[in-house]
Amino acid sequence: MNRRAVFLVVVVFLLGLVLGGLAVYLRPEPFGLAYGRRGPGRIVEELTRELNLTQEQQQKLTATLEETRSRYDAIYQLYRPQIEQARQEGRQKIRGFLTAEQLPKFEAYLQRIDEARKKRNAR
Repeated sequence: MNRRAVFLVVVVFLLGLVLGGLAVYLRPEPFGLAYGRRGPGRIVEELTRELNLTQEQQQKLTATLEETRSRYDAIYQLYRPQIEQARQEGRQKIRGFLTAEQLPKFEAYLQRIDEARKKRNAR
């Protein structure tokens, strides 16, 4: 009976893993996330399908999304130095309680996430 219980737990875990992965794969991206990653084209396509937009409405929507994105970028640039300062202060505080053995691993971790951020921002 103990083997059966273990088997059932493993099956339930695997089903949860598969179904969770499927749900993430099939779930549409939130509005802002899709826009940020791929530009306004995808949103225009989706809203054209869902709202049956005219060509003129599509052009106005594209222009509005591009203008909004420019405003987002300007706001981000304004606050970027403060964000970076907070990031560096937080990192320094973490370094303060890590051991000598942990520090090199933490620095390697930071290097990986910084590189990923640069790639993400370069798109």
